[in-house]
Amino acid sequence: MDKKDINSKIEKLTLQIKKLEEELIDELKSKEDELFYTIDNGKAHFEEDVIKKGKQKIISSLKYLSSFPFLAVLTIPFIWLLLIPAFILDLTVTIYQYVCFPIYKIPIVKRKDYVIIDRYNLFYLDRIEKINCWYCEYFNGVISYIKEVAARTEQYWCPIKHSTDIKQKHSRYDKFFKYGDYKTYREYLEKRRDDFNDVTD
Repeated sequence: MDKKDINSKIEKLTLQIKKLEEELIDELKSKEDELFYTIDNGKAHFEEDVIKKGKQKIISSLKYLSSFPFLAVLTIPFIWLLLIPAFILDLTVTIYQYVCFPIYKIPIVKRKDYVIIDRYNLFYLDRIEKINCWYCEYFNGVISYIKEVAARTEQYWCPIKHSTDIKQKHSRYDKFFKYGDYKTYREYLEKRRDDFNDVTD
């Protein structure tokens, strides 16, 4: 089997994996009734009975904090300090992609697909739990968003795989050239830079 056949097979397998992921998402959405909520205009709506029972389970903020070791509570300021670089990264990466991606002809990464703020408002959380949820969903969402922007940038400038397996691959990694394969790299680099046909709106 030559390199073209291998690359073709890899692309087919990658598309199959993405299709299965989409099917899994659709299947999980179909289970919403079992989770006592439905999605309408992008918002979750719970049954009144579920909300009532959930609110009865709310614990006080003091009781919630006391469930953690004292030293763990003392680390909270260090956690919140990380919001400063997160805000700065969020802003600068957004500016970067809106300035540079049109020049590179790379599809813009939709921030709203990654930074999803909805858990903080759940009816069965106390005030501190709500704040914690907001922090985590924002911070992790921003990291995911930045990772996708970086992945698309890497595909444009340096689409080469590492010499060894990496623990977590980003969304564009399977399209990269093999480490050391200089012939394919030189022959198909320009084409690979424009290869974002699989990115859907």
